Formats: sequence, C-alpha cells, structure tokens
Amino acid sequence: MGSGFGGRNLIAAMGALGLALAMAPPGRAQSPAQSPVILTLSGDEAPETVSRMVEALSRDGRQVEIRIGGTPGAVKPASAPSKPEAPSKAAAPSESAAPSTTAQVEAFVDDLVEGVDYGVASVPRIGQLADDWRRAWQARRNGLTGLSAEMRLVLIIALALAAAGAFRRASAGFFAARMRPQGPEFTPRLIASSWGLLQDVATIVLALLAARLARNAWLPDPDIAAATITTVANGAAIGALHLAVGRFLLSPGVPERRIMPLPRAERHFGFLLFYSVVTPLIIVALLLSGRVGSGPQPLAGLLMLTGLIAVAFKLWWFYDLRGDLAALILKGSPEPGPWRRLIALSAPWFYMATALALWAVGRAAAMMSDGGRWAEAAALTQTAIVIIPILAVGIGSWLDCRAARHARTEGATPLSLATGAALRAAAVGILWAAGFFILARLWAGLLVGLSTAQFTAFSRQAAGVAIFAFAGWVALVFLRVFFDACAPKPRASGHADEEEGTGDSVPSRLATVLPVLRGVVLGAVLGLTILIVLSRMGVDIGPLLAGFGILGLAISFGSQALVRDIVSGVFFMLEDAFRVGEYVDTGRLKGTVEKISLRSMQLRHQSGQIHTIPFGQIQQLTNASRDWATIKFNVRLDHSADIEQARKTIKKVGLALLEAPEFGPHFIAQLKMQGVADITDSAVVIRLKFTANPAQASTLQREALKRVYRALNEAKVPFASNLVTVRGGEGGSTSGAAAIAAVPPPSPLAPAAG
Repeated sequence: MGSGFGGRNLIAAMGALGLALAMAPPGRAQSPAQSPVILTLSGDEAPETVSRMVEALSRDGRQVEIRIGGTPGAVKPASAPSKPEAPSKAAAPSESAAPSTTAQVEAFVDDLVEGVDYGVASVPRIGQLADDWRRAWQARRNGLTGLSAEMRLVLIIALALAAAGAFRRASAGFFAARMRPQGPEFTPRLIASSWGLLQDVATIVLALLAARLARNAWLPDPDIAAATITTVANGAAIGALHLAVGRFLLSPGVPERRIMPLPRAERHFGFLLFYSVVTPLIIVALLLSGRVGSGPQPLAGLLMLTGLIAVAFKLWWFYDLRGDLAALILKGSPEPGPWRRLIALSAPWFYMATALALWAVGRAAAMMSDGGRWAEAAALTQTAIVIIPILAVGIGSWLDCRAARHARTEGATPLSLATGAALRAAAVGILWAAGFFILARLWAGLLVGLSTAQFTAFSRQAAGVAIFAFAGWVALVFLRVFFDACAPKPRASGHADEEEGTGDSVPSRLATVLPVLRGVVLGAVLGLTILIVLSRMGVDIGPLLAGFGILGLAISFGSQALVRDIVSGVFFMLEDAFRVGEYVDTGRLKGTVEKISLRSMQLRHQSGQIHTIPFGQIQQLTNASRDWATIKFNVRLDHSADIEQARKTIKKVGLALLEAPEFGPHFIAQLKMQGVADITDSAVVIRLKFTANPAQASTLQREALKRVYRALNEAKVPFASNLVTVRGGEGGSTSGAAAIAAVPPPSPLAPAAG
C-alpha cells in the first residue's frame, strides 16, 4: 500500500482544485427584442437552400422576412423561444463553408464585449427584483387559509433539519466505528473516509426527501411559495454536497483519516465552508429572480454581479493555494523530475486561467444565438476538470496499494509487478481518454463546427489512432517494469576497502544481457507503435519504410566499424565471454566490467578510471572471475626448519579457515602445502595453494598469510633469516658490514614464481 503515496498526493492536488472550481453553471442574459431580418430571394433557389437559410437566421428567435421579387412575406420560426431575445447583430445568409478561425475568435470577442457591457449596464436594474418578488408573492395561492405560507416554509425547513439531525444521532455509533482507519496506508484511510461520505450523502438525501414530502403536503399549489422551498432545498443540497466532498478529502480535525495531505488543510476547508454557503445563495437568487423577474435586465445585472464575485473568490483561493498545491504535487515523488516541477509550478495558474476562461464563455454566451449550448459546455467542463483528475489518480493509487499488499502477502514476481503496472496504466489511461472524449464532444460542434455525422467519422479515425497508441503505451509500461524487475540489483563499483573484502557477489549473465535486450525490445515496440499510428492517421508508411531500409544500407556501408562492433558484441554475449561485475583483461586494458551497450563495454580499473572499449577492438579476452581461482604463494623457511612440522601446521591452518563461517563458504579446495619449491643459499622455499571463489580470492589469501605466519611462529618453525655471513681475509669487520649493507634482506613470505 505504500506505493500509493505519490498517487494520493496528486489526488490532493486535483481535489483542491476541483472543490474550488465547482460553481453554478453560467447563465444567459437576455436582451430586448429585435427587428426582423429581411431575406431577398430571386425565386430560383432550391427549397432545401431556402430552408437552411431561414433556419440559420431564425435560430435565435428572430423573425425572418422573405422578399421574392420585392414581395414581402414574414416567416416566423416554427417554435419561437419564450425567453427574450439577445441584442441584434448584422446577419447575412451564410454559405455551407464554416467560418475561419480568425472570424470565430473575432465573433467571440465581440460577444464577450457586448455581454460584459450589457451586464454592467443592467446592474442598476437589480433593484427591480424586490418589486417583482413582492408582486409574485402577493399572487401566491398557498397559505391563504390557515397557516401562512411564510410559516409553512419555516416548518418545512425545520422538519428537514430535524430529520437530518435525528439520522445523524441514530447512526453516529454505526458510522463512528467504521470511520476509524485500520492503518496509515491509502486504502484504509480511503475506506474510512468513504464511510463518512456515505453518512453525509445519506443525511442530505433524507433531508431533501423530508422537505419534498412536507412541501407536497403543506404547499400543494404550484406557486411562488412551492417554487421557493424547492429552490432553497436544492441550493442547500448543493452547498451540503460541497461540504461532504470537502470532509471526504480533507477530514478536518481528523488528520489520520485524511486522504488529501494538503498543507494548511484546515485553512482551505474554511475557504470551502464559506464557498459552500455563498454558492447556494447565488444559485437560489438567480433561479428565483429568473422566475419572478419582469424583464431580462435585472437578472442579467444580478448574474453579472454574482459572477464577478464568484470568479474573484476563486482567483483569490487559487492564489492562496499555489504554494500548498505545488508542495503537494512535488511530494508525490521522492525525486521530482522537471515535468513534475513544471506541473507543480503551473497548475494553480492553469486553473486560474480556466476559471477566467469559463467566466468569459458565460458572458459571451449571453449574446450568442446558441448561447445555451455554450453555457452548458462551460458548466460540464467545470465538472469534468474536477471529476476526471480525482478519479484517475484515485484509481491509480488504489491499484498501487492493492499491488503493494499483494506483493507483501504473496510475494512479488517480475510478471506480477509488470501486470499490475500495465493494469494501472490501462485503467488510468481509459479514464483520461474518456474524459478527453467528453470534452471534445462538448466543444467540437461549437469551436470547429462539426456536425454529428462529421464528428462521428472523426471520432472513429481518432479512436483507431488512440487505441493503437494506447496499446503501445501499455505494452511499453509492461515491458519496462518487467525488465526492471528482472534486472539484478546494481552493485557499487567504487573502491573497496582492502580489509573488508568485496562481498559474495556472483555476476549474473542476465545482468549482462538484460540491459541490451531491454533497449532493443523497447525500441522495437516504440518504433512499431509509431509506424502503426502514422498508418492509422493516413500517412503512407511504405516510402518511409523504404527510406529507412536505404538509410540502414548506407549506414552499414559507411560505418563498417560500427557494424563490426555490434556483431562482435552479439557473439561475445552469445558465448558468455564476460558478465557485468567480472574482472577481465583485454590484453591492453583490464578492469571490472561495469556497463555493456550494444557496441561497447566499460571497464572500471582498480584505480577508478573507466575504460570504454568497442567490441570490434577486442582481439582476445581473459576472464579472471569465472567459476573458480587457484591461488599459489611461497613462504621462505630457514635451512634448519622441520618441513614436516611446517606441513602439519599449514594443514591445521587450512582446516581452521574452512571452519570459519566468514571464510569457509568461499573455499573450494582448502589451503595446503604443495611441497618444497626451491632451495636457495639463504632459505628453503615452500609453496602453498588453495582454490576459492574468484571474487574472494585476494581476501582469502591475505587471511591465509596472516594465519600461516602466526601458526609457524607458534610451532617454532623458523623463517629464513636476514643475517648474511661474510667470510674473507683481511677485510675484517668493515668488509663484512659493507657486504651486509649491500645485500637486501629477503622476505620470509615471497610470492610464487608460477
């Protein structure tokens, strides 16, 4: 479960942004009526052409006056909308060709400017809503007898609150036991927070149900009083859902259950609390004003004012959140890369820009003939950018936690790790793809002008490309994790302490071949995926393949050394001539094999230098680390030494080394004396040898020398003396001293000659 830390930190980031972005969908301001549009025809147009032109001109509810040869004839749209019309614009019959992007941008800017101007001009008319409300309330039908409508509204609200409070008290014990997380990992905290969310949602649903039943009983007539309690209940439910989601993600006061480890979580929950109170008030005010308003301008002014307040609050919240959000995103990785740092830096500003853009769309939609579609797309976009990141990262974190628990309980194999990573990539990728498809479906018709049939054809082509690209990506994730899991852990290649040894580390052939195989396979999958995607996009890859073939042939002729290096390396690896971690001698250079690529290998010398040698330049290679190593060395004894006693002593030392737990497992053949290797004027040279693991040969030799020296001294076996006797005539003691000084003292422990 520990692997879900990075994912849950990203949940925190996306959740904080999502809570701030949730807002009532932008409304559409209304404007005064317009004069009819005059369409002059010559009389020979096809009926289909005339029908399309009339439909386009009357889409916003305007009348179209058709004149044929100067004869007027007013034509109204089949279904005129009941809402007031937007301000008129110069309209002209359009051809079937879609407008250019520049024209669309200019039209959007004009609509935005007009919408802002109209909203600002309508702000002073907000005061009319009070008179409209009094007039609508006086026309109510509920509460004319018995309890007044005001008292009934108060009783309905009190009943809904009482039902919610009774449910909370009755279920407190049941949910409290389940809202305690069973561990600090992501999944236990997610389960505990989910129980809390379930309790909050059940409370909201019960309160809404109680309000609905009481409204049906006490406010049976569909008047302003019934509409008021319905609107207030729905607005309160929206605010309560904001708080429920905030409690689910932030768990104020209960940090051990928090699934969003957002810095200053309590502060941001306070922001959310204020937002959850203001948002329902704005929604209720807008909906009731739209019901009782006598004209479009008061509602447009209220919409303009509340929209500015809402977007200003969101910008302030995002700006205050920027440091916490960046820290949260960076905490998702122990070593954040440049992409994560870029996301952490730009995420708050991106969402601030999104809030402004959606507000601008809402203002421009008030002046558009199809403004309702634009307002709907803006509202759904807000919902999508909230839900998609939370679900994607949440699912990924949950799958990571399950994979970690499975690895801890049943063990992790390379196949299980790769399968889990591929499953996570597939689940998250499908969710992101679905989200992008929804957003594309929302905005394609508005921005690009695609019809349903055109979008369907485009979707099929895009889906084919996306499926192959997605499959290639999942395959790359699977193979990368599989190769990484199969690869042995890298060993430190730095200087080893002479007294500590190098450890028991047998180089693996898999560690040698796997990096090369990994690069080849991943490169092949990536190249094949790119070619298939290009083919699905309509690119003719035949010439591309032919060009690659010619290029490869040219490279093979022009770079014969490169080809020779690659071919030689392939045969070296097939013959298993060396492995990563082995000590080799190429004749000119020697060292430990540290890295192998497709054309060369790197040797680490004992002094620390790295030698890079192309395979084609290796004529012969000696491997000193394969299977076993026999070490021979000499000991110089005095002529009076008992050779048999020395043999027995050395044999005891060899047996002691075999019994030592830190040295014995590395011996293949124990230490023993081979016999007398040489007799010189000053010493009897005996030879010792043992066979051991190559990686431990030097360590075992040092230990054997140390023990042999101590054991021979204890057994009174004399080593060769460094005393030199000089016999001569008249030179006397002076000549003898000079001879002693001229002859270097021999070492009692001399290395073997062969």
